[in-house]
Amino acid sequence: MCRNIRRLHNFLPPATDAEVQAAALQYVRKVSGFPRPSQVNAAVFEEAVEEVTAATRRLVDRLVTSAPPRIREEEARKALQRRLARELTEKR
Repeated sequence: MCRNIRRLHNFLPPATDAEVQAAALQYVRKVSGFPRPSQVNAAVFEEAVEEVTAATRRLVDRLVTSAPPRIREEEARKALQRRLARELTEKR
């Protein structure tokens, strides 16, 4: 589950609200142990996702760095190259 949580800070373009919410959802799923909550826990689960989303947005917006921002397309290309290299070594 947590492999889907991606770095959100210091990117161009900045992290979208959807990306922040997706990371929060993955975090709450991991911590709770539920990929989907039962009906009785749905409200608490959703509240936790909202709170973690808000905290994550505040964190990402307030972090300061002197490093140049990463370009999303470049990082996606590098990740694809790493994945393809892994797949090649696994096939051997």
